[in-house]
Amino acid sequence: MTKIIAITNQKGGVGKTTTSVNLAASLAAADKCVLLVDLDPQGNATMGSGTNKQTVKTTVYHVLLGSANIREALVSDTQGKYDLIPANRDLAGAEVEMVDFEQREARLKTALEEIQYEYDYILIDCPPALNLLTLNGLCAAHAVMIPMQCEYYALEGLSDLVNTIKRVRSSFNPELRIEGLLRTMFDPRNILAQQVSDQLQKHFGDKVYRTVIPRNVRLAEAPGFGLPVLYHDGQSKGAQAYLELAKEILDA
Repeated sequence: MTKIIAITNQKGGVGKTTTSVNLAASLAAADKCVLLVDLDPQGNATMGSGTNKQTVKTTVYHVLLGSANIREALVSDTQGKYDLIPANRDLAGAEVEMVDFEQREARLKTALEEIQYEYDYILIDCPPALNLLTLNGLCAAHAVMIPMQCEYYALEGLSDLVNTIKRVRSSFNPELRIEGLLRTMFDPRNILAQQVSDQLQKHFGDKVYRTVIPRNVRLAEAPGFGLPVLYHDGQSKGAQAYLELAKEILDA
């Protein structure tokens, strides 16, 4: 059965897109059929997958507005060996254009229904905001993965996100649940990071992934080459961490 995971955090710079691209590649490396949906107008997941967001003709924007079929937007055989629904800056206008649409929060869910059973995993890279695009991601998903840095402000933002997920579950998507919290850019030498990590484990228990994503130069470099880190430097700590995360998800 297909599992659809929305990867979201309203705070920017927490490793959300890095996680989307590298988890997709790691699951694909485990012989799973994977689709990555870029739902962020910045299009970073598109570029990180080796697809030029400037030249791509059909994107998730056209799919949401109903001017293209989802298959028309599909990019196969990316650098990460997964399929991609790309995005670019056109998507920034989608929220305004969808205002008068009926069931505007379910546009992505409806579009994915045509192809979702062709995949083992569908990952949705949501924008760093609790807006209509993110709502579409949450309504389409079965579960939510929350990447976060272990710092004080991350804890504050987490409560807002958890409340949003609860509202979406009660109003639009009763299946939705928190898949897990992923500690990213983790530096074990940082005492505050350790303290926040301990608090997360205390409050969320087994909802916190055992896998921790470290700060890693290779992870930061890989998007510049349009590659998941697995194909930039597969022996790096970053690549090995995402392979371990994929294994943890597959074993769950």
